[in-house]
Amino acid sequence: MNKTVHYIGLDVHKETIAVSIAPQNSTEVRRYGVIGGTLDAVDKLVKRLPQPHVELRVVYEAGPCGFVICRHLRSKGIHCDLVSPSLIPKKASDRVKTDRRDADQLARLYRAGELTAIHVPDQEDEAIRDLIRSRSAAVNDQRQARNRLKGFLLRLGFRYTGKSSWNDAHKRYLSGLLMPRPAQQIVFQ
Repeated sequence: MNKTVHYIGLDVHKETIAVSIAPQNSTEVRRYGVIGGTLDAVDKLVKRLPQPHVELRVVYEAGPCGFVICRHLRSKGIHCDLVSPSLIPKKASDRVKTDRRDADQLARLYRAGELTAIHVPDQEDEAIRDLIRSRSAAVNDQRQARNRLKGFLLRLGFRYTGKSSWNDAHKRYLSGLLMPRPAQQIVFQ
């Protein structure tokens, strides 16, 4: 016996997930409703939806909630894809954006085969990505802090005459500075 596929669109947010279902043999999209944003709520949804001879296929937009839901559903044997928001076809006239409409659109486009899934990295790859992003952010933060300090000192008339900044000689120069006002000394420290 052939299985019927139900395409499920999720509009995922931190606290809530809007759910819409697009059955394979229908042109309509059914709004299931809004569930909590936890994995327990997703598990309850998955337990309520199965019927005999029905396969579930889930899709949601990649975003700040990450890959956790996708990995969780895949570990339970449910087909789940992520799509990049920039790759979702949009009409120029479609300006009203709500969670329910987004879930409807995801389910409809997924059923039509118009969505391109993105690669979901495994947890080890994601950890390496996080490390690289954090290091880049720390380097940028350090650069901004150094520029802020140099600008502060320049406003007060302190000019370092050495050849390069942030070497040992420059750090010794900085350690010997005394600001003219106590408030400025606090800023400097």
